[in-house]
Amino acid sequence: MAAATEELYSLLVPLNEDRLIVPRACVAEVVRLSQPEAIAGGPEWLVGSLDWSGRAVPAVSFESMMGRSLPELTSRTRVVIFHATSGNIRGGYYGLLTQGFPQLVRVNRDVLKVDTAKQYELDDPVVTRVRMINEYTLVPDLDVIEARLAELSL
Repeated sequence: MAAATEELYSLLVPLNEDRLIVPRACVAEVVRLSQPEAIAGGPEWLVGSLDWSGRAVPAVSFESMMGRSLPELTSRTRVVIFHATSGNIRGGYYGLLTQGFPQLVRVNRDVLKVDTAKQYELDDPVVTRVRMINEYTLVPDLDVIEARLAELSL
């Protein structure tokens, strides 16, 4: 029984050039991208507002938050709807664009190793990068993402 408690259900979220790994419990739903409504004066990483279950949910591009260009929105683009845990985002949810459907995985300390080759700044939306078997994935800093959204008073 102890071994089962050391595993964490997670999602591998495909981006344009990377993948994120996030705990499944942080995610409310994965949905197809609908046409986002533009938010005037927002930063490039704020793609717009989406209608999700009758709620207006801000949608962000992780790549743009990292200083990269906004990926092309295609028929494969999905939105991962996250539970906002800070209490600072109106509505309690936000969306993150993906470049395909996330994959459910179970992880434990035997398959994840921290990659110390690159250090991230405190205001980066990345906590660290990890090696998972033969792949490197980013661990997003959901607190930073929520803080940036909260600064916009959405």
